[in-house]
Amino acid sequence: MKSWWPSRRPAANDAQLAAEAAASGTERALRRLEWTVIRRLDGLLQGDYRTLMRGTGLDLADLREYQHHDDVRHIDWNVTARLQTPHVRVFTEDREMAAWFILDLSRSVDFGSGRKAKREISAGFVGVIARLLTRHGNRVGALVYGNDVEAVIPPRTGRRHVLYLLNAMERRGRQKDQPKQKGMTRLAELLKSAAVLMPRRSTVFVVSDFLSEPGWDHALAQLVRRHEVVAVRLFDPLELELPDLGLVPLTDAETGEQLWVDTHDAAFRKRFARLAVERETTLRETLAKVGVDTLELSTNDDLVEAIVRFADMRKRRVRAGSSQPKAVAA
Repeated sequence: MKSWWPSRRPAANDAQLAAEAAASGTERALRRLEWTVIRRLDGLLQGDYRTLMRGTGLDLADLREYQHHDDVRHIDWNVTARLQTPHVRVFTEDREMAAWFILDLSRSVDFGSGRKAKREISAGFVGVIARLLTRHGNRVGALVYGNDVEAVIPPRTGRRHVLYLLNAMERRGRQKDQPKQKGMTRLAELLKSAAVLMPRRSTVFVVSDFLSEPGWDHALAQLVRRHEVVAVRLFDPLELELPDLGLVPLTDAETGEQLWVDTHDAAFRKRFARLAVERETTLRETLAKVGVDTLELSTNDDLVEAIVRFADMRKRRVRAGSSQPKAVAA
């Protein structure tokens, strides 16, 4: 496995970063997110950003009886043996935490049947969450995947770092800069790299359309053992149901394979929808089995409403003491 962890990121002064961000439109994009999305979230979430990201601490605060949703790693075996009832340690929560974005920027995320592609939805989500977290002193980092793990951005804080992260995503999205993709996305490889590169417990957002070679669920399960993982699943409505458009060419964005299909054929559209439902069911069952909460983001959905619903779901689950992962459709 490649070693991608840099000793430190080369420092970029404010003038250089501002010029690059302005030239690429990243500064304008982040400013637009701050005004149109983050300002709305500030009121709707009422400052409770911790519903999106919960950390652990090192300071022992209390002992209490074990409940079914507790982490077994926090069981105090000495107290359990003495009282004959399982007890867990309760720690003071660390307010300064690290969040990682595992970013699948393979060719399939370029697809979008409307005004926005999955890549733009991904950038919007990352920009909003990263800015919400860094404003509270938390650090954010990222692994960027195209044909391979192409970049590792160590976790840091501040608006300038968010600009750097979004700029990296924007550079990967430029068509002229993209090498031809070699086969399907290998999401398992990306997740295995993440497990190696993140030694400390963190909150991890896996942002992908999950169109990948099989076997990624085992790597994701390994990641869940150490980190709090959230799956952010990107999709486009046209991937679920084909309209009647007559004879149209369909191209696999990752393999380049192309074929012509007759969407006027009702039987074909029905088979396509049935296979799409089966794929959706399998994906949701797999994510639930692995034990991650899922936020589903469509290319035509409102980002604010999706994040608020997701935060509300996580808040209710924590209050109810439920350990069952859930999926929230945008």
